[in-house]
Amino acid sequence: MLSGVATSQTTGSGEVLNSQINLSEIFSEQTLNVQTVTEGVTASTLAHANGVSVGVTNADASITSDQVNQGAVYGHTVANIGADAGAASAVRTTAVGNSAAFGASNGTVSGFSVQTNTAEVTARGQVEAEQASAADLTVSTLAMGNTQGVTLDNSSAGARITQSNQANVLADGGAIVQYVSGTSAVTATTTGNNINVAGGNQSAARLITDQANTADVTQASKFTAYGNSYLTATMATATGNNLSADNEGPLLDVASHQWNTSYVRGQAEGSSYQFGAAQTGAYAIGNSSQVNNVGTEVVLDNLQTNTGGGVEAVARFEGAEGYDAVTTATAMGNAVSSYACSRCNARMTVTNTQNNSADIGASSSTTISSSGRQVTGVSTAIGNNAGFTVGSPY
Repeated sequence: MLSGVATSQTTGSGEVLNSQINLSEIFSEQTLNVQTVTEGVTASTLAHANGVSVGVTNADASITSDQVNQGAVYGHTVANIGADAGAASAVRTTAVGNSAAFGASNGTVSGFSVQTNTAEVTARGQVEAEQASAADLTVSTLAMGNTQGVTLDNSSAGARITQSNQANVLADGGAIVQYVSGTSAVTATTTGNNINVAGGNQSAARLITDQANTADVTQASKFTAYGNSYLTATMATATGNNLSADNEGPLLDVASHQWNTSYVRGQAEGSSYQFGAAQTGAYAIGNSSQVNNVGTEVVLDNLQTNTGGGVEAVARFEGAEGYDAVTTATAMGNAVSSYACSRCNARMTVTNTQNNSADIGASSSTTISSSGRQVTGVSTAIGNNAGFTVGSPY
């Protein structure tokens, strides 16, 4: 992984020119073999092709970044537990093609970022504890082709961000545990292209973003099996292109263009013979855009096109006897939402165009073979979804 950092403690300016090309396979693997522990097991595995971080404090920066990944990226974590995983255990696996982060505190950044991923990105994380117990357990698996972050504190930013993911991205795995006395959260998150913008303390931003996910498959999947469990959540979220922008300040101006042709699949399957409360959720979205400002003005020009392979969410749960089971499957071709603060005398200007020509499917299934207290199933499939709100933040 390559990284560059620009920082300053005094008023000034800087220029960063970043060019990164990875042509080789990047892999990171880890196996833990544990019989009994008291406090818990912790395993973190990261596979990362290209990464850059640029930050300024009391200064300005001009950033030009070009990242290209052509090598397969693979991260894999396995935790084998023989008897007892202890009080709190966490297994985290992350695989990323290209990553960039721009930040400013009391400064200004202008950025031009291009990210291109053409090789498969795979993250797998699993816990094997068929004859073992655990109190609290977290299994988190994350895979992204390209990701860009912009963070502002009493600062301003102007950026043009272009992302292209052309290869399959997969987050997979799960957990098998005999007995969970506390909470078990097992999650998979996959995104072809991802942009996160966070502004606070009277910040402002103008952004132009272009995201194209043309991979064959973008998939998040998790599978869990328990003998006896108290509280469990098995969740899988797959998104072709994702933009999340949240600001607190005078202006958030975003022109977002998203194009997805990939088959996007979110699959979550769980089972527990005896259960207290079991939640199973699968979410799959071709294009997702969220633009929110607690401040004076929001300007959004949103264009989303989802076509090609289709979007599918599959959620299943099986149990014998217990209390509450909730199974949710949600699939959308295009989704956009925007919020502005009504108490800030806010103004919202939105131009929204959404086109979906792919099949959208959601499937939710719950089976309780003996007895339960409450069983809830939700299945939702939507081609295009948009919501725009001017309201109170309190």
